[in-house]
Amino acid sequence: MIMTFRWYGQEDDSISLKHIRQIPGMDGVVWALFDVPVGEVWPEDKIAAVIEQIKAYDLDYSTVESVNVHEDIKLGRPTRDKYIENYIRTLERLGRAGVRVVCYNFMPVFDWTRTDLAKPLFDGSTAMEFDYRQIADKSPQQMVEEIRKGSKGAKMAGWEPERLKSLEALFEAYEGVDEEQMFSHLGYFLRAIIPTCEKYGIRMAIHPDDPPCSVFGLPRIVKSERDLERIVKLVDSPCNSLTICSGSLGANLQNDIPAIIRRFGAQDRVAFAHIRNIQVCEPWVFHETAHKSRYGSLDMYDMMKALHEVNFTGPIRPDHGRMIWDEQGRPGYGLYDRALGANYLCGLWDAISRADKA
Repeated sequence: MIMTFRWYGQEDDSISLKHIRQIPGMDGVVWALFDVPVGEVWPEDKIAAVIEQIKAYDLDYSTVESVNVHEDIKLGRPTRDKYIENYIRTLERLGRAGVRVVCYNFMPVFDWTRTDLAKPLFDGSTAMEFDYRQIADKSPQQMVEEIRKGSKGAKMAGWEPERLKSLEALFEAYEGVDEEQMFSHLGYFLRAIIPTCEKYGIRMAIHPDDPPCSVFGLPRIVKSERDLERIVKLVDSPCNSLTICSGSLGANLQNDIPAIIRRFGAQDRVAFAHIRNIQVCEPWVFHETAHKSRYGSLDMYDMMKALHEVNFTGPIRPDHGRMIWDEQGRPGYGLYDRALGANYLCGLWDAISRADKA
């Protein structure tokens, strides 16, 4: 495996590449161009500049998260072909630069959704929480405003202002769009881009819906093992692969994540892994926790063992962390708890590897 750390860039991340390089076992960073509006082609000079920054610290740069998908593609509008062509041009540039995994999602309007970005936990740390009861009487605009305030000025991937400036119009556009139509639109998109991915050796790794349920009535199509099966069948190619995000899929305890890893890993369809823990309190009420299994609802050992069994060699990251030791920063993306999480995952991997050789 390649242990990685999400990095928001020199201008927008309080965590430096110098600090990331000092985390034991850290092999690379997962990056993106967060200042390029969704749907536009990524400039080659900006791609090269970020890669040079990463290479200066001897870190792997071959994973990008995310090249966001324009809403017109998700909606199947006539204008989607223009945005798909722009997406292909970006993939060509990333492929020539050495990128081999591109994580993306197909969630309409909102990316990840939380109702509290700083829920106090028993030990004095804070973590992100989702509670469906907290959005029952809220409007989408109220949710956006709460996320904006909770972010404390940090840019939040998936909640970019330009994406959400026409929120009411977007919700009107999705009226009547169901999951079957969304699957059709995803298939159209994948059939258009996968030939380019195969040419450049790029694996598209779709991220599960977070949380894996409808929010504000919007259709969501990456929620379960059945959904993942449908997706990999849309285009029969290893370049049409998956991101296994335990914190997303794990919000529904009916999702057996180790079994999902073993199934799709055996098919060479797991390109990326986000491994973190959450505490599920009741259906659609959960909060993030420390990575260690005892603190949440997920079996971290069995997930890592499943990845080892399928000979996973791709990128993995500890994903979100708590805010601990009075750290201030982007919710879910502080330095300390993610560094601890990465080392916990490395420790599990080392132990599993040694036991396998015994």
